[in-house]
Amino acid sequence: MSIEVRRAESDADLEAWARVRRAVLPNESAWTVQEFRERADPDRLVLVAKLDGAIVGAGLAGRSDVQGRGFVATRVHPDARRRGVGSALLVALAEHVASLGFDKASASADDPGSRTFAERFGFEEFDREVEQVIALPAQVPDAPLPAGIEVVTIAERPELLREAYPLAAQEGYADLAIDGDVVIELDDWLHDEATHPEGSLVALYEGQIVGYSGLMRHDNPGVAEDGLTVVARDWRRRGLALALKRLELAWAAENGFSEVLTWTQRRNEGMRAVNERLGYEYRTVAVKMLGRVPLP
Repeated sequence: MSIEVRRAESDADLEAWARVRRAVLPNESAWTVQEFRERADPDRLVLVAKLDGAIVGAGLAGRSDVQGRGFVATRVHPDARRRGVGSALLVALAEHVASLGFDKASASADDPGSRTFAERFGFEEFDREVEQVIALPAQVPDAPLPAGIEVVTIAERPELLREAYPLAAQEGYADLAIDGDVVIELDDWLHDEATHPEGSLVALYEGQIVGYSGLMRHDNPGVAEDGLTVVARDWRRRGLALALKRLELAWAAENGFSEVLTWTQRRNEGMRAVNERLGYEYRTVAVKMLGRVPLP
């Protein structure tokens, strides 16, 4: 048995990387080759692992969106586990994070086996994220917009995506119920959010942006993913988030989508409650792990 870990550089490598990820996480999106090329980052390491000549492992590491740490993601095809592939990937990924000047890295454990694997290398749970999904079409409660609110789509006014970034950064990501400060760069925001611009909404009051709810493309046919939903702090608890997400779901149903999914933090009771009122159900819990790098 031979294991080889190397950078994923060719189109074939990147396609194999995506296949492994999809085999491990079939409900999640994986980047296309084009997206890998467009999102090339000198601080990001993309690895594939071969077992006896076949690519069965996919690794990713780099700077985390949470300040002061890196991240590692090790995925091994279910048919090739417990043969040392994950360990070989994790060692290389952790060394890369350490080379960026960090002494700790986060990881996600999506099943008990992954958690046990991470704990072997000193990683410990520090948070959890939950996935909520809704099947469309669905009966959702009425959710009228607050008085004076105008809603427009990013498709109608593309410039509003850039103009919504300060609200997202200062009152959205800043208020996430997680351990640490989240920073999403403007270029990443413009590239990742509102990839379904017709279903991504901006709320205006007297011309000022007071809310945003984004909808994103997903690999699986008929599936869309909620992006960020954020409401200005002085507009919260007036039903605006509920109304925006209801309009978003209506657009998705009218345009042939069969499912919308969203991820949120376990401690974000407010957004989870909004989703529950709309009819979202829980599907997956991801355990967030944190460990020291380089590995002991």
